[in-house]
Amino acid sequence: MRPHRPGSRSALAALLVVSAAACGGGPGAPAGGSGVGDPYFPKAGNGGYDVRHYALDLAYDPRAHRLTGTAVITARAAEDLSALNLDLEGLDVEEVTVDGAAARWSRTGQELTVRPREAVRGTFRVTVRYAGAPVTVTDPDGSEEGWLRTADGALALGQPVGSTAWFPGNHHPSDKATYSLAVTVPEGVRAVSNGEPAGEERKGDRTTYRWRTGEPMASYLATLAVGRYDVRRTTTAGGLPVYTAVDPEQAEASRASLARLPEVLAWAERTFGPYPFSSAGVIVERPEDAGYALETQSRPVFPGAPDTGLLVHEIAHQWYGDSVTPRTWRDMWLNEGFATYAEWLWREEHGGDTAQRTFDALYAGGYVPDAGAEEELWSFPPAEPPDAAHLSAAPVYGRGAMVLHKVRQTVGDDAFRDLLRGWARAHRHGNADTGDFTAFVERSAPDRDFAGIWEDWLYGAGRPERP
Repeated sequence: MRPHRPGSRSALAALLVVSAAACGGGPGAPAGGSGVGDPYFPKAGNGGYDVRHYALDLAYDPRAHRLTGTAVITARAAEDLSALNLDLEGLDVEEVTVDGAAARWSRTGQELTVRPREAVRGTFRVTVRYAGAPVTVTDPDGSEEGWLRTADGALALGQPVGSTAWFPGNHHPSDKATYSLAVTVPEGVRAVSNGEPAGEERKGDRTTYRWRTGEPMASYLATLAVGRYDVRRTTTAGGLPVYTAVDPEQAEASRASLARLPEVLAWAERTFGPYPFSSAGVIVERPEDAGYALETQSRPVFPGAPDTGLLVHEIAHQWYGDSVTPRTWRDMWLNEGFATYAEWLWREEHGGDTAQRTFDALYAGGYVPDAGAEEELWSFPPAEPPDAAHLSAAPVYGRGAMVLHKVRQTVGDDAFRDLLRGWARAHRHGNADTGDFTAFVERSAPDRDFAGIWEDWLYGAGRPERP
């Protein structure tokens, strides 16, 4: 979950969480070429190969603000590649090898072009040694990602392209891979990442923390948090490991909401199907360290203590966005519409407004948190944001959720629950786009007509005439 513009997360959340009182894989690209043709980030990703695994060996000194790294990227090429591109922002490249042999390379902007001695085909391995001061990336919507410096360390966030700031790779959601990280940091801070902890090793005044992610993950969902944390390891009643890392300043404020994490996970499994990863948890930073929450895989990041609604939202993303990942950034509503509707379902089942009441309030414009918010909700269809600056705008969240509610009205409650679970199951650990979703819905209920929903609510301009 990201804000449409800096500082607006609370206003956007207010628009989407309406109170009862208010109611009265991807694109193609030339083999080895830069970019995969994403409609909003044309230089993101690279053509001609599929990354299978990232092995990152990193060291970071917060006081010096210096990152050193060795990235070993195991990939597979479907055809001969005499050159290939990786995405890397800012950091200095020191050496590149392909299958152990030195390779020529060059830099142009975020593109690192690698020319192996001999063309590669099938499985190959690229090793990049690099170092420098990692950069913060400013997105088209004005928010910040990449490498964010904090008072006691750093926080790496990647949506949509910030992961280019700390490791080279094929940085587009259509290329998912497994990960292993070894992160060395000075005494007094620790390193937290996705997946499961895989050991710690102390040498002198430095400790290396190891992490592994065994399920496929898009690079924008990778995170690395360096700092002081209160760490807690537990398991759910079903045996799922849970790892939480909370900034000590947020520990007391977070205690009550994080105590509900097992309950939220259990509810989500009943609603969406089996949890898609081998561990769960959260990272809670101080509000000034991150301006928004993000669904980083298996361990979402929060800017301060989350309320229950925000916790539900980011946990729902583990199914919708993390396991079922958009094929291009145009399909962002498949992340945010589903996670927003999860909040509606949670409230409906826990003594709050029904989803219908929330839908009606949004349609009526009965609750407008700031001037122009109602107009913003209808400013473009959720499946067609006008540009990269609007990928996290209100229509992607609110109208996206309204599309799902219209589907629910059409098929009925029981069939809709089956649909939620079936969609997560059909594309588990894969990629999907809007066309995949509409086809899936139509196959799930072949006797129902969804043409009006797609035309008016998913792709239609402006406010539909009837709710």
